[in-house]
Amino acid sequence: MPVRVTLDALIVRKGLKAKDLAQTVGLSETQLSLFRSGKVKGIRFRTLARLCAALGCTPGDLLDYDFNAADLDAVDEDV
Repeated sequence: MPVRVTLDALIVRKGLKAKDLAQTVGLSETQLSLFRSGKVKGIRFRTLARLCAALGCTPGDLLDYDFNAADLDAVDEDV
């Protein structure tokens, strides 16, 4: 998938522990780990907002996108 989660790099840059971030945001360590690894299909905007508030960042600091022209051809009904 061309959308990548870059949370790990931000955690390292901020000198935080994932366990502490999970507690601050109100997630289990397992939930945060699944998001960090990119093994989730989606994230609630509220959770994204909590992560951004806790890290002092924007959603673009947590996610990255590698352009793939095929993404324009795909029809996705999840919107």
